[in-house]
Amino acid sequence: MSDQPQNQPISTAITTTNGGAKPPIPHQQAVYRILDANLDRAREGLRIIEEWCRLGINHPDLTQTCKTLRQDLASWHTPEIRQARDTPGDLGTDLSHPQEETRATLEHLLQANLCRVQEALRVLEEYAKLTEPQMAQACKQIRYQVYTLESDLLGSQRKQTLEKAPLYLVTSPSQHLFTVVEEALKGGLTLVQYREKNAEDTIQLAQADKLRQLCHQYGALFIMNDRIDLALAVEADGVHLGQDDVPVEVARQILGSNRIIGRSTTNPGEMQKAISEGADYIGVGPVHDTPTKPEKAAAGLEYVRYAAENCPIPWFAIGGVDPQNITEVLNAGASRVAVVRAIMQAEHPAWVTQYFLSQLNQKRQRV
Repeated sequence: MSDQPQNQPISTAITTTNGGAKPPIPHQQAVYRILDANLDRAREGLRIIEEWCRLGINHPDLTQTCKTLRQDLASWHTPEIRQARDTPGDLGTDLSHPQEETRATLEHLLQANLCRVQEALRVLEEYAKLTEPQMAQACKQIRYQVYTLESDLLGSQRKQTLEKAPLYLVTSPSQHLFTVVEEALKGGLTLVQYREKNAEDTIQLAQADKLRQLCHQYGALFIMNDRIDLALAVEADGVHLGQDDVPVEVARQILGSNRIIGRSTTNPGEMQKAISEGADYIGVGPVHDTPTKPEKAAAGLEYVRYAAENCPIPWFAIGGVDPQNITEVLNAGASRVAVVRAIMQAEHPAWVTQYFLSQLNQKRQRV
C-alpha cells in the first residue's frame, strides 16, 4: 500500500517521467493551460472546416454555423486563460503520429478535423467544471452542434458529389474486380456500387472494405448494394435498395441523414413512391433486357422519357447501356447512366469510362 497521502493536492503530484521532478504547477494554472490548448485546438479545427464550407462548397449556412461556433468559443478564451500558455514547456509540441502527417482524401481531412474539434470540446467541458461551470455547459452544447454540423457537412459533401456524377458503375463478380474498378476510377469515375449476391458475408465484407478505400482514395463515392449492415460495417457512403428491400425511410433511420440512399425503379409509380419516401437518387430501367436482372422486363426508352420530364432528384438510366446505344439513351432525355458489363467486361475500362464521360458531359453542356 502506498505511503502517499490519499488527499494529496494535484499541484504536488506532478513530476516528469525521466526521473527528475519539476516545480509543482498550481492547480488553477494547470487547468488554464488545458483550457487554453483545447480552445485553440477547437477553434483551429472549426476554421479548417469553415474554409471548406465557404470556399469549397459555397455553403452559406454551414459557413455561418462554423463562424458562430468559433466566436462563441472565443468569448470564453479570456486573458487569464491565455496567460497560462507555456508553449516551450508543452510536451505535446514534439509528439506526432503518421496519420496526422498526411491526408489521403478531402473527406479524411474534414473528418479528422471534426473529430479534433469534438475531442477538444469534451476536454473543455470536463476541465471547465473545475473553474468555469457555465463554460462547461456552453462547450457541451457546442459539442452537440458540432455533431449536427458533421452530419450536415458530410451529407452535403456526398450529395454534391452525387449530383455531379454522370456515370455510375455497378460491379459484377470478377476475378479482376479491384483492377477494373481502379482503372475506371483513373478514367474519371466518381460513383461505384458494389453488387455481389452470392458470396459469403466475410468475402463481401472484405471486398467492400477494400473497394471503399479505393473509391475514397480517388475521391469517389462508394455505395453498397442492398446490405445496410455491411454498408455500416465498412462506412460506405450509402446503400442502393431494390424494390423488395426495406423501405427508404427504414434505411434512413438506420443509416442517418448524411448517407445516400438509392432505389431501383421500373415504372412511374415506383418512381413517385421512392421520391416520396426520401430517396436521394433512383435507377430508371432496365432500359434494355439485361442478364444482370433477367427477371425484369425492359422498361424501354419510354420510361427514360418520363423520368426526364418528371423526376426532380438525380436519376440514372440503367440496363444494357453500352457505348453502342448510349446516344439513343441520351436522346431520350437521360443525362446520367449506370452501367455494369460495359465497364466490368471491357478490355480497357479506363478508356470506356472516358468515352462514357465524354458523351455524358457533351449532353450536359448542350442542356
